[in-house]
Amino acid sequence: MSKKILTTPVSAKDLEDIKIGDIIYLSGNIVTCRDVAHRRVVEEGRDLPLDINGGAIFHAGPIIRKLEGDEQYEIVSVGPTTSMRMEKFEKEFIEKTGVRVIVGKGGMGDGTMDGCAKFGAIHCVFPAGCAVIAATQVEEIESANWKDLGMPETLWNCRVKEFGPLIVSIDAHGNNLFEQNKIKFNEKKDAAVEKIIKEVGFIK
Repeated sequence: MSKKILTTPVSAKDLEDIKIGDIIYLSGNIVTCRDVAHRRVVEEGRDLPLDINGGAIFHAGPIIRKLEGDEQYEIVSVGPTTSMRMEKFEKEFIEKTGVRVIVGKGGMGDGTMDGCAKFGAIHCVFPAGCAVIAATQVEEIESANWKDLGMPETLWNCRVKEFGPLIVSIDAHGNNLFEQNKIKFNEKKDAAVEKIIKEVGFIK
């Protein structure tokens, strides 16, 4: 199987054949973007200070080191933030910004599923506990916007090469890996509970 690499800017066509459970890698640019930036766009109606149409965002609050020289930075570590924190904003955020690839930790809900299906985007999971490894895949921080929000919430625009592995949890058709797995896990759980009850029914 060939290695799946998406390069920004990503088109809707690029995502057509990508399915939940696929492992992909990202090259080009990815922007760290968390709660407050989402709130500014969705609730306050503000435009992002950089264009992410066809681009990628990372639900992450990185640790940054300032280098010598003006506006020169490097990432020390960048671990994913729980994506569900952005669930109430994500559908409208996708519509307003045109973002195609969303990366974070854990699953997302119905709003994001609908947004991905309607506007042609995907959500991916970056493995937790690999923040330092993720930092090594950032070639350069090209810009920093909304620094008034503080280090974790700043929009750090990172140039990356084969950033990943990223596990597709919601595809551009609205399929949700986490929700489908919940059904399977619950079926197995119910069968296991029924079997156990038969064995321990003598316990009062």
